[in-house]
Amino acid sequence: MKISGNAVRVGNVIEYEGRLWVAVKTQHTQPGKGGAYMQVELKNLTEGTKTNVRFRSAEQVERVFLDEHPYQYLYAEGNDLVFMDQETFEQISLSKDFVGEAADFLQDGMVVNVCSYEGKPLSIHLPDTVILEITQADPVVKGQTASSSFKPAVLENGMRVMVPPHIESGMRIVINTDDRSYVERAKD
Repeated sequence: MKISGNAVRVGNVIEYEGRLWVAVKTQHTQPGKGGAYMQVELKNLTEGTKTNVRFRSAEQVERVFLDEHPYQYLYAEGNDLVFMDQETFEQISLSKDFVGEAADFLQDGMVVNVCSYEGKPLSIHLPDTVILEITQADPVVKGQTASSSFKPAVLENGMRVMVPPHIESGMRIVINTDDRSYVERAKD
């Protein structure tokens, strides 16, 4: 779908110079001389590189819509992670490098969204939060107040997070998958 260069918004996926890019930042600028333009910071979906491009309103760019399907995480096999399409039951393997840091949060049976273009997976989206158990938590240091202090803890997946003093080993907590931060104690 062709759109005007000044209609590009944050989050739009466009085809530019034969590659797929996602708009990370946009800024509409109207200089004193000349026509207005849209300054867009683009991130390459396959390579992760970034570039800045100026689009004038007269320019047309191709907006791309990605296919997003729910896949269930099944198991790890060597350096690959195996997922199953929730609708067709077809299995796909994605490398741990492709999944990146999100692999730390994968749990058996977890449903994730895989974004693809023309059948080729481009990215994976986890649920906003996951529940994990704490395997090790430092004891509370006497004299610290509960409102301002956090202590380090190790989760069942080996990841380290900062938690409030009242959290102890064996407790299950909710973790934000975007910034890897403590949200709250899990309700049992």
